[in-house]
Amino acid sequence: MEGERNLEEAIEQLLNVEKQMRLAGDVAGTKKAATDILQLCFEAKAWRTLNDQIMLLSKRRGQLKQAVTAMVQQAMQYIDETPDIETKIELIKTLNNVSAGKIYVEIERARLIKKLAKIKEEQGLIAEAADLMQEIAVETFGAMAKTEKIAFILEQVRLCLDRQDYVRAQILSRKISPRVFDADPTKEKKKPKEGDNIVEEAPADIPSLMELKRIYYELMIRYYSHQKDYLEICRCYKSIYDIPSVKENSAHWIPVLRKICWYLVLSPHDPMQSSLLNSILEDKNLSEIPNFRLLLKQLVTMEVIQWTALWNDYKDEFENEKNLLGGSLVEKAAEDLKQRIIEHNILVVSKYYSRIKLNRLAELLCLNLQEAEKHLSEMVVSKALVAKIDRPMGIVSFQTSKDSNDILNSWAMNLEKLLDLVEKSCHQIHKETMVHKAALKV
Repeated sequence: MEGERNLEEAIEQLLNVEKQMRLAGDVAGTKKAATDILQLCFEAKAWRTLNDQIMLLSKRRGQLKQAVTAMVQQAMQYIDETPDIETKIELIKTLNNVSAGKIYVEIERARLIKKLAKIKEEQGLIAEAADLMQEIAVETFGAMAKTEKIAFILEQVRLCLDRQDYVRAQILSRKISPRVFDADPTKEKKKPKEGDNIVEEAPADIPSLMELKRIYYELMIRYYSHQKDYLEICRCYKSIYDIPSVKENSAHWIPVLRKICWYLVLSPHDPMQSSLLNSILEDKNLSEIPNFRLLLKQLVTMEVIQWTALWNDYKDEFENEKNLLGGSLVEKAAEDLKQRIIEHNILVVSKYYSRIKLNRLAELLCLNLQEAEKHLSEMVVSKALVAKIDRPMGIVSFQTSKDSNDILNSWAMNLEKLLDLVEKSCHQIHKETMVHKAALKV
């Protein structure tokens, strides 16, 4: 009781000092008086009084910005010293109310919200944690360190993915440009010009830029796995594979390279997939996993792949993925793998045949007539292939229909080539006659 009275008296004296300093415009004196009040409350473990004094000091008429900033920063050090979770939440909420709408303590507010969101997540309230994090738009904070901004946005994306809000997760992820991870951290930082914002140093618990790059692409893999966008998943794994710390350790890069190979095979055939496939085949590290090199070689080679033989060879490798880094492949990956092999085989057939009987096509694809026709029709609809099916005759034509202009242009080109050949032949004949001075017999 006596201790409480002494505390109140000491606070009263300091409040008078604070008032005098504030009215005199003494920044250093006001800051010291305000922080001393908070220190007294902390040492006395009077948490309720501490919250009250923070609110009181921040609302005093003509309160200096520097004093409010010093108070918030001082009180943030006490958060981890609180005796229980309720006291901690109360203190965070008090500081959050004080810093709300004040641009000079926006970074402190972002850190407070992050701490509060973490507590909510630990309590299992993921939706509340995600809503809290979305209140803060750190991309507009000029004084916040780049790595801290990225880490904050990645936390927002992760919470959205945890609550299965994939639309908002995609919107938030677009705030981070992948090019930011390619910046060279060894380059000297430019000295800020007069009038520029001074960028604060990132806290010690913020990961490095390369670690943030890995976290970013792991979150994007989660998003694209939900969308079943195999090519984008493959590109994310490729970006992780290119991180120096991953490439240095074979225990890290082998599982990642396996995932790249699997998702390349699962990706629909298009120019981007083809380009990535050829670049991966040129990677020397692929020789460490010869089975996957052979799998990619089969896709590049224009030959029909027997699905049953391929599945027997790679079934164990496919099922073994769940025990490796990154976990098992997405759901229905085995069905999609069969689909891709069928599509590859149809493309191979279209290269070698201009017309083929439907039953022969089904035989080559190891499918029945209905399935062969279904897969062929899907490829035509997706514009991966040009084909026509004559169902009464049972013939598939892979020839593209030409209009009259195309036919006329092709005839004109052929005629031009013929005339060029005739001209070259005449020139050669004249050259020979001139060399040998032989008269032509008419």
